[in-house]
Amino acid sequence: MPDLQGILILFFVGAIAAFINVNAGGGSSLTLPVLIFLGLDPSVANGTNRVAILFQNASAVYAFKKEKFYELKNSLILSALTLPGAIIGAVTAVSISDELFEKILGVIMIFIIITMILPKKKTEKTKSDFTIDWKIVAAMIVIGFYGAFLQVGVGFLLMASFQYLMKLDLIRVNMHKVFVVFVFTLPALLVFILTDNINWFYGVTLSAGNAFGGWWGAKLSVKKGEKLIKFVLIIAILIMALKLLNVY
Repeated sequence: MPDLQGILILFFVGAIAAFINVNAGGGSSLTLPVLIFLGLDPSVANGTNRVAILFQNASAVYAFKKEKFYELKNSLILSALTLPGAIIGAVTAVSISDELFEKILGVIMIFIIITMILPKKKTEKTKSDFTIDWKIVAAMIVIGFYGAFLQVGVGFLLMASFQYLMKLDLIRVNMHKVFVVFVFTLPALLVFILTDNINWFYGVTLSAGNAFGGWWGAKLSVKKGEKLIKFVLIIAILIMALKLLNVY
C-alpha cells in the first residue's frame, strides 16, 4: 500500500492523464510508468490501469451527455465493431516489444500533427450523415485489438479514424471516442481480473483521479471547442511520438 505521497501522486497523475486522454490520447504513457515506479510489475500495471480507464471514460460519457453531446445509437454501432478485435486482443494481452512497430507508430503520430496543422475545408457532418463503410469497419476491428491489447495511444487512432474516415468534428470525435473506449475496456479488464493482474488499491486510487480528469476534460472539450482539443492533441502526440522514436 502506498503512503500518502504515493496516493496523491496517483490521483493527480490520473487526473492529468485522463484530461489528456479525453481530449487527445496517450495518457497511459504517464500512468503506466508511475504504477511501475510504485512497485507493480508491467502486466499488473497494465491491468490496474484498465480500472482507471474504465472510470475515466464512464465519467467522460456522463459529462458529454450532460452537455447535450450524446448519440447512443451511433456510439453503440462503433463500439460493437471494436468487440471482435478487443476480445482477441484481451485474450492475447501481452506487451508489444517490436521496436520497428514503435518507430512506425511514432512517424504516424508526427503525420497526424502535420495534417491537423494544414488548413482544410470544414466537412462537419450532421447526425443524419452518420455512415459506416468497410474502411471504418476494418479500422474499428484493428483498433479494438490494439486497445484491448495495450491501450497506450489508442485515442490517437480513434481520433484519426473518426476525423479522417468519417469526417466528424473534433467534439463529436471525442464524444464517440470515450464511449468506444469504455466498451472495449470491459473485455480487457475481465481478462486482467481473471488472471489476477490487478492491484485494486492502486486501481481505485488512480480511478478517482481519472474519473475527475475525464469529467473535467469532457466539460472543457465542449466549452472550449476544437481549439483546445487541437492544442492538447498536438502536444500529446508530439510527446508520445518523440518517446516512441527514442528521442528521450
